[in-house]
Amino acid sequence: MDADLEPSLNVLGGPLKPCSFDPMTGFFRDGCCNTGPEDRGRHTVCVRLTADFLAFSRARGNDLSTPRPEYGFPGLRPGERWCLCAERWMEAWRAGKAPMVVLASTHQSMLRHVSLEILSEHAVPGTAPTRH
Repeated sequence: MDADLEPSLNVLGGPLKPCSFDPMTGFFRDGCCNTGPEDRGRHTVCVRLTADFLAFSRARGNDLSTPRPEYGFPGLRPGERWCLCAERWMEAWRAGKAPMVVLASTHQSMLRHVSLEILSEHAVPGTAPTRH
């Protein structure tokens, strides 16, 4: 593990699972929502994108849908997974537009921003922790 990376654990306490390799995501473009000091946006929450969220993000000045070949960015579509910035997810959550979360692929540092209970309420079906 790179010395600048925070420990690669997910919000459930297990190893951080990949979010997406197609499109390639993550601040470090390693397919995972890893983070470190240079990741000022905290790209820590793995989401399954929706048309509603993409429109919300575009309206907030972050157009994730339009391809930007000069940056090697293909543009994102509903249904794809992406490592989203913690604050953008929180903003969307407060507005009722938060995309679903892949808990096993969401970095544990996201818990500094929101509780596991709230993340679990927005978990991709079949990925939320179960209570015994």
